[in-house]
Amino acid sequence: MITLYDTTLRDGTQREGMSLSVEDKLRIVRRLDDLGVHYVEGGFPGSNPKDIEFFERVRTLDLKTAVVSAFGSTRRKDTAAKDDPGLATLLGSGCDAICIVGKAWDLHVTDTLGATLEENLAMVSESVSWLKDAGRTVFFDAEHFFDGYAANPQYALEVCLAAAGAGADAVVLCDTNGGTLPQDVARVVAEVAPVIGVSVGIHPHNDAGCAVANALVAVSAGASHVQGTINGYGERTGNADLTAIIPALALKMGEECVTRDQLRLITEVSHFVAETANITPNAQQPYVGASAFAHKGGLHASATGRLAGAYEHVEPGAVGNLARVVVSELAGRASLSMKAKELGIDLTGDPALVGDVLDTVKELEHDGYSFEAADASLEILLRKKTGRYTPLFTLESFRCIMEKREDGRVMTEATVKLFCEGQRFVATGEGNGPVNALDRALRLAIGGFYPQLEAIQLTDFKVRVLDEKKGTDAVTRVLIVSDDQVESWGTVGVSENIIEASWEALVDSIEYGLTRER
Repeated sequence: MITLYDTTLRDGTQREGMSLSVEDKLRIVRRLDDLGVHYVEGGFPGSNPKDIEFFERVRTLDLKTAVVSAFGSTRRKDTAAKDDPGLATLLGSGCDAICIVGKAWDLHVTDTLGATLEENLAMVSESVSWLKDAGRTVFFDAEHFFDGYAANPQYALEVCLAAAGAGADAVVLCDTNGGTLPQDVARVVAEVAPVIGVSVGIHPHNDAGCAVANALVAVSAGASHVQGTINGYGERTGNADLTAIIPALALKMGEECVTRDQLRLITEVSHFVAETANITPNAQQPYVGASAFAHKGGLHASATGRLAGAYEHVEPGAVGNLARVVVSELAGRASLSMKAKELGIDLTGDPALVGDVLDTVKELEHDGYSFEAADASLEILLRKKTGRYTPLFTLESFRCIMEKREDGRVMTEATVKLFCEGQRFVATGEGNGPVNALDRALRLAIGGFYPQLEAIQLTDFKVRVLDEKKGTDAVTRVLIVSDDQVESWGTVGVSENIIEASWEALVDSIEYGLTRER
């Protein structure tokens, strides 16, 4: 059994330009739980207000598989474990699992930490022991282990043995600089795993482009705990990509880590995290990329048309992806039918309808739409195509006015004119931006007919420019996330006008929230 430890919410957010709100983090935790990840690292408890709020709110989630882990370091030099504020904060997070990092390279101990080699061993041992005595599952990350082992193998191993002897549930060997090659990782893990005496883990970075390979060879050499991030997000060139590691473990190495049903969610989870982080998904990403199983004409397309899987190293559906031949109108029918069924719409028995819907989806994706994190918009599209859609209101027009005043205040006013239940309504709302103002105006117009609208709240709003070369003339995609304290959902809008794209996503969000079956 391979234990999966996700650190997207901590290591992943160290990627340049990546930031997640508390709501983002909570939604990602839920998706990782669905995927079957065993441990989800939430970050440094107490380091900032965002993480404090996260660790308070994550306790309320009803998780099926995932255990939330807090991350910190060993006790400070010259401080007893029981008096160390960092360890106290870790215990105060309420997490059942805790991961602490300690130095495994003698150079870092003496020149960076300013401690003696013996003192560092005591810091590791006493910190692990203190946390174990408090009843926690404890993972020890041996920082710079592979560089330390190359410089002073005896001491690097002593650090690991100190953690293991103190009761660590796993000792994780970190390739912190990300420069170790797979053959060296395999050799070192094979040498130390039998000696350490507890579960051995691997935490590779990708600076030499070998993080995924290093994780896999480490497992082959005896590691049973793998740390990584979704999509390989992380500092510098990133961490080991769990969306490549998990399928390789399950489909190619026969290692038990997630169920086959969970594995089929991995493409969806990959794209969901990318959209939530407002990062363009990598179409060429192994297993989960939009182009991972795409065949663009020629020999590949011809062979694939005759024999499914002729140019595919795994069955695309096993990882929830789509095999498609650009010239084939049959591409993606099965996947679309499965997704529709998941959304409560049965398309089986009507291949012409499936083809029509698929063509529409392809056209919309070409225009810039993305439905990976916008299931609600996809469901509304399916309702329209199947004749099950009845609009809650009909727009006549809307208008937004932004005013910057002499005193520095910025005010936005929106007016909507629409028809609802055969009546014409005109309503004006003010807000701190055009979307907020439109939302308020829409609620004023239809709130009398739909009192349940009060429970629906917009919780996130993201904008992506789809063609940077066009500057302010570019097409923009707007992703809105809403919830009603029972469920959250995403909607998407696309237009050269950001207000129009926002309105489209907003209307989908409101209509889905008011009409979905609870």
